[in-house]
Amino acid sequence: MYFKDKVSYQPVPLPDWVALGDAEALKAAEAFRDYMKKRHTVRDFSPEPVPDEVIAACVAAAGTAPSGANHQPWHFVAISDAAMKAEIRAAAEKEEENFYAGGAGEEWLKALEPIGTGVYKPHLDIAPWLIVVFAQRYGVTHDGERYKNYYVPESVGIATGFLIAALHHAGLSTLTHTPNPMKFLNGLCDRPDSEKPVMIIAVGRAAAGATVPAVAKIKKPLSQILTVRKG
Repeated sequence: MYFKDKVSYQPVPLPDWVALGDAEALKAAEAFRDYMKKRHTVRDFSPEPVPDEVIAACVAAAGTAPSGANHQPWHFVAISDAAMKAEIRAAAEKEEENFYAGGAGEEWLKALEPIGTGVYKPHLDIAPWLIVVFAQRYGVTHDGERYKNYYVPESVGIATGFLIAALHHAGLSTLTHTPNPMKFLNGLCDRPDSEKPVMIIAVGRAAAGATVPAVAKIKKPLSQILTVRKG
């Protein structure tokens, strides 16, 4: 890894200490919950440009996520080039044609009906940015030595969650897209075989008149997603 010469254990004082009293903690948690409730996946994007610096800051936030053995097994490719976005859209729609022609299976397609998805993905052209998320199966040091990464799917999933939250915090809308298979993204993004593309995130501001599927507002109640065991 890039810090291979610094891997010996050496504890340092906690550099940042965020401590809140119980009342403050509850207030902060509820405020964050309410703010995240305003996050919506959209397919209607404005072509209005978003500064590079905003995207970079959000990816930097994603890079602070915890990871297995602190190997940080992720890479993000941020794309605003119109020609490259069009190429990604064309390749993605080709895979989607197979998906919706029966490759997905009847049950999966039926589950997607309330979402209103289909073969055509104009948002991949219109959104000012596409961020392709790659998972690094293994790493390679500067001297060519290969090393194993740990808990890669879990680590990349956490980092992607950080990224989506950061983009929302910056006032941007997102759409996660996972064409299957996605191997074409390695060549388009010039990424090595050691990395596996796991997601395309369309990023931008929501268009005027943007809509979301009604079903997207239906979330499981807390009682169905939380179990508390107290001593």
